[in-house]
Amino acid sequence: MRERQQLDDSITSVRKFEASLQENIDLIELGEMEDDQEIVAVAEASLKEMLNEANRRQVEAMLSGEADGNDTYLEVHSGAGGTESQDWANMLLRMYTRWAERQGFKVEVLEMHDGEEAGIKSATIMVKGHNAYGWLKTESGVHRLVRISPYDSNARRHTSFSSVWVYPVVDDSINIEINESDCRIDTYRASGSGGQHINTTDSAVRITHIPSGIAVACQQERSQHKNKAKAWDMLRSRLYEVELEKREAAANAEAASKTDIGWGHQIRSYVLQPYQMVKDLRTGVESSAPSDVLDGAISPFMEAALAHRISGKGNAVVDDLG
Repeated sequence: MRERQQLDDSITSVRKFEASLQENIDLIELGEMEDDQEIVAVAEASLKEMLNEANRRQVEAMLSGEADGNDTYLEVHSGAGGTESQDWANMLLRMYTRWAERQGFKVEVLEMHDGEEAGIKSATIMVKGHNAYGWLKTESGVHRLVRISPYDSNARRHTSFSSVWVYPVVDDSINIEINESDCRIDTYRASGSGGQHINTTDSAVRITHIPSGIAVACQQERSQHKNKAKAWDMLRSRLYEVELEKREAAANAEAASKTDIGWGHQIRSYVLQPYQMVKDLRTGVESSAPSDVLDGAISPFMEAALAHRISGKGNAVVDDLG
């Protein structure tokens, strides 16, 4: 029923768009016939607004993959570099949370490991909303930060790396078989805020799928049983995402761009010093406003990455990400 409603809404929206387009064309013809430049100007202004709407629809049309409409999990892991890298991981987590809020999505924190001094070692969030996975799927990869470290007493420039992994939430209609004998389940004491209970009981759960090496963890709930259930859901989603990648790689074996979209590949650089720039290394999209980007204005990068994933084309300079 949800899919039918979405299709109905899409068809109705396209028909309204077509009707509005024809109406403005007719107004321009009428204005030219009667030499009424005011009518022509109003219709032309409306057509320019429709062009922006058409561009937005073009992006939505790219979100037609098997799992694009699903909710999504997003993991952030700090790289080597201690406190500096852990702070960078926390900045990325905030960036994606702010972006999700701008989109009207809901965000749930499922697992978080705080850094020793600042930032986080890792975190997993669930982003809930239509096309959440479709929007975020191109964000998997390594993100690089260059800045003057606030943790360096000599004010030297540091380069930090953190990785992002995105995979879709799967529902009961997708059957993912997991042999429990292939998995190791560990329980441990949750970290971070949460009161006395969360810090004094082994309620957090980590499940490792031994054949693939995939590990997931959840500490959101007070109950170990509930955390285990969510961790199983996360593992099913990770294995499903691996299968999606295998299918995509097989279908695009000759596309060189596919080597850029995987775990362990740098996809974007964020430079705060000595100059200000964010650049996507896959598409060439740039922004001279990294503060806006880090505050969640990343949709233009996602749109370009989606287009690049389909056509292999991209390259743009983003002047205003607001």
